[in-house]
Amino acid sequence: MSQPSSTQVTVPSPRPAADLVQRPALDSTTLLAGQKQVAIRHGDELYSLRLTRNGKLILTK
Repeated sequence: MSQPSSTQVTVPSPRPAADLVQRPALDSTTLLAGQKQVAIRHGDELYSLRLTRNGKLILTK
């Protein structure tokens, strides 16, 4: 009888926290400026950033 072959899976390690700290961060309250929804222009595209009742952010095109 042969033994089952073992499969090795490689999972990428998460990015170090220092990598995230070096990036500029904008506070969502600053972006929303007291509104529940704002438009964000990116090049020729217009996106909508919306704050949900549960405090989550949703970005849609």
